[in-house]
Amino acid sequence: MIDLIGDGAPSAPALEATEQSFMRLGGDDSTFPRILAQVPGYAEAMWGAMAEALFEGAVDHQLKEIIRIRLARTAGDPYFSGLRSVVAVESGLTEDRIDAGCADFEDDPRFSDAEKWALRYASRMYENPAGVESSFYEAGKRHFTEAQIMELGGLIAVFHGMAVFMSTLAGGRGGGGSGESG
Repeated sequence: MIDLIGDGAPSAPALEATEQSFMRLGGDDSTFPRILAQVPGYAEAMWGAMAEALFEGAVDHQLKEIIRIRLARTAGDPYFSGLRSVVAVESGLTEDRIDAGCADFEDDPRFSDAEKWALRYASRMYENPAGVESSFYEAGKRHFTEAQIMELGGLIAVFHGMAVFMSTLAGGRGGGGSGESG
């Protein structure tokens, strides 16, 4: 188990900014930044990359939030699966749409062809990386610019990796949320 840095521990101003920024993803839960706080400079850089991937760029934030949750569920991570972007929820993202994007979305009329391609991209990156070949990217270019495809790829890489990491942690933060050490 990785211990959380407690509220009484000294905190660098940059780490406080990281924790405040993280609140956009999940309200008042600071578990993730308090784990990363073991190495404050790393926490700032890691969350900075994650926040950039999720909250910035040209791809719709609601779509990126659905992808982020889909990846966490694929990784078996109850922590990131349970967090919701305050920005996405405030802009109208619903649990019903999230659940649809995490299920069999291919024939779901709530998703555009572009959104279906992006959801397929998220699935293939980790379930069938050999299926992400040049013809797949060419199909994606019908919906997204190359920069947007790179934006989606970066989001997928960083959030799936963190979801896998969090799923390995004990103490109710991962590992099925059982609270048992493994």
